[in-house]
Amino acid sequence: MKIICIEGNYSSSESALGLITEPVFFLKPESSVLRNSLPFFIPDHTQQIIPRCNIVLNICRLGKNIRKKFSNIYYDEIGIGIDMEAADLLEKCKAASLPWESAKAYDNSSPIGNFIPVKEIKDIGNIPFSIFKNNLCIASENTSKLIHDFGDIIEHVTKFMTIKTGDLIFTGSPPLKETVRINDHIDCFIGDKKMLSFNVK
Repeated sequence: MKIICIEGNYSSSESALGLITEPVFFLKPESSVLRNSLPFFIPDHTQQIIPRCNIVLNICRLGKNIRKKFSNIYYDEIGIGIDMEAADLLEKCKAASLPWESAKAYDNSSPIGNFIPVKEIKDIGNIPFSIFKNNLCIASENTSKLIHDFGDIIEHVTKFMTIKTGDLIFTGSPPLKETVRINDHIDCFIGDKKMLSFNVK
């Protein structure tokens, strides 16, 4: 399986300013996945981790060159995932025009929570979600504010690569500068339903 991540994709991002007109995506390997509310250990190679909260699509069938109007049949569950961005490394990578893997795709950099069947969600275009650090909300957003919606993302990504059952799509995260430290606790919600909870070590 692979994780396909959309960079930004909410207001105040570069795409919102018209600097990027199509979804920008990068990949994370299976080794980046952290499940079952296991603790996240801050790696030695970074001093600045920003927890970027995403609505996640669980891909349920094989597809390539998918048209937007058919995109909804390619995912069957929606959940929460976090891109634990090593922001200090990412800044260096961008400044040197280098790939982002060291900042984005390292082991256990993608905590993933529970999923909800799509059929149980009234409106996928209106999903409120939020992330809390030590019981304080540090970011909240709604999929109604997506610059590129789920259909746009699937249509664009599948121009370049095949999606397969079990793949995950992180659909974008709201702007955030808050970092995490050892002994912090993270909770993520869709509406008022807790979807993900873990400690930082």
